[in-house]
Amino acid sequence: MSAETVDRHHDAIEIDPLAADRADTALAHEDAPPPRKLPFVIALVVLSGGLGLGGWHHWGEVAAAQETQQETIDYVPEVRTMPAGRDDKPMRLTLPGQTEAFDKADVFARATGYVAERKVDIGSRVKKGDLLVRIAAPDLDEQLSQAQAQLGQMRAQLVEAKANVDQAKADVTLANVTDGRTATLAGQGWASKQTADTSRAKVQTAAATLNAADARVKVAEANLAAQQATADRLSALTGFENVTAPFDGIITDRKVDVGDLVHADSGSGSPMFSIESDDVLRVSVQIPQYAAIDIHDGVSATVSVPQMPQKAFSGSVSRSSIALRSSARTLTTQVDVANLDGILRPGLYVTVTFSVPRSQPSVAIPSEALIFDAKGTQVAVVEPNDTVKLAPVTIARDLGTTLELRDGLNGGERVVLSPPADLQDGAKVTVAKTGDDAAAPKTVAAASPPIQVKAE
Repeated sequence: MSAETVDRHHDAIEIDPLAADRADTALAHEDAPPPRKLPFVIALVVLSGGLGLGGWHHWGEVAAAQETQQETIDYVPEVRTMPAGRDDKPMRLTLPGQTEAFDKADVFARATGYVAERKVDIGSRVKKGDLLVRIAAPDLDEQLSQAQAQLGQMRAQLVEAKANVDQAKADVTLANVTDGRTATLAGQGWASKQTADTSRAKVQTAAATLNAADARVKVAEANLAAQQATADRLSALTGFENVTAPFDGIITDRKVDVGDLVHADSGSGSPMFSIESDDVLRVSVQIPQYAAIDIHDGVSATVSVPQMPQKAFSGSVSRSSIALRSSARTLTTQVDVANLDGILRPGLYVTVTFSVPRSQPSVAIPSEALIFDAKGTQVAVVEPNDTVKLAPVTIARDLGTTLELRDGLNGGERVVLSPPADLQDGAKVTVAKTGDDAAAPKTVAAASPPIQVKAE
């Protein structure tokens, strides 16, 4: 091998260091000892420890679950209770109402003419018989004068008819006397039979004339009565020229003024005045069906006005429609309220609180004691042995925070407030002792706030 060849070989070895590393690694494996079994033992120990730790955790979870289950089985919930109150006092019922005048009238004209004088305006207080307006009706006055003149004629005709009756009576008397004499002479032969017959005919003629005179008297009396009625009617109509107040009250509307033409019997037109009496007011209220049975004359009521919160007006039921309105199932009831000082006014919106006697005592419970589920409405009652009994109830009135029951409880039972959802019939409970629980009987027994019904 030449020197040049050796040098090229040496350069190749230096240029490929990776080949040299692989050669060194091969020599190292040829000299290494065989591998030991220690990693397998370690893996086995780790696996055994993991299985043991998992078993220990599983046993702990099972024990905890069993303990929780037992606690659930043995758990006795603590509940708050309140006694159901029994109330036999009159029921307070508050409803909206409206004040109305005790008497109200629209005044129309009964005489045709012009308004010559007006004495009152809206807001004027008048007494019965006070002059409101004076109507000038010259046509009506002339008609009355004519009727009175004709009435004088009828009276004269009646006098004349009566005089004719007297004359006819005299003629009948003379005819009878003459007939008697003629009959005697004819019987003695001193007068002819024809003369006697003529005398007899005159008697009959005189009697017929008397009957006719009597009939004319009756006709004259009838004509006089008819004319008297006409004169009286016209006289009454002239009396309506002075329009007066029909009762004590206040003028609430005026539609005429001096110089206006008014027509008689214009019932379809506008009235001249509207007058209302306000010394006693009627308060109209619609009573719902559930309370209508217990409403009767004499039931006391208190009227209040929202704009006068410090005042209350006492009254009583004076009348009702007896029959309920089929459209709303309500009873129209009126309460009379004295208003001598004139504070109240007709047409006010008011609230009326009735003291309705109860036909039977009611039982009141807090609304939070009610249970409503698939079985209906119930309450949880705590028995003396601290067990729960679920009692079905029927609600009579919902007063918001308080419920009045129609049946289900007798009063005095201790009902559970806000009962747990999983509370079962016969379950054991622990009654919480609170300060509010001791005061509960008075609170519930007195919890009968008035029903508030909004006007439609």
